Amino acid sequence: MGVPRFWREIPNRYNIIGTKCGYCNKVFFPPRFICPSCRRKGKLEPHKLKGRGKIVTFAVTHVAPNGFEDQVPYAIAIIELEEGPRLTAQVTDCDPNQIKIGDEVEMVFRRIGQEGDDGPIYYGYKARLI
Repeated sequence: MGVPRFWREIPNRYNIIGTKCGYCNKVFFPPRFICPSCRRKGKLEPHKLKGRGKIVTFAVTHVAPNGFEDQVPYAIAIIELEEGPRLTAQVTDCDPNQIKIGDEVEMVFRRIGQEGDDGPIYYGYKARLI
């Protein structure tokens, strides 16, 4: 990812911001322009998510793609947040073999990667067991 794109995406990387529909009160992540539930637009407001939820499903990666070889094994999970939206995130700060469906997690910000040896370091959200 290029540096300009990274800087444009900073608000979404350092805050988990979705949208909340003013008609049906459903919350969505990532942000939407039209409510997928009631199909209306015009009353979708930014909504900062708390970042707490439960693991719906997960997989443990043993053979990583380029750039993630030093992190194996690691778990990737689908997490249902308290507000309703689901998101995919790496589960960090734990033994991947100890993770179970239904475990409670909170979103934390961690190093995601780096562009080259001297490039910028990218940060984003990952999940941590509570």
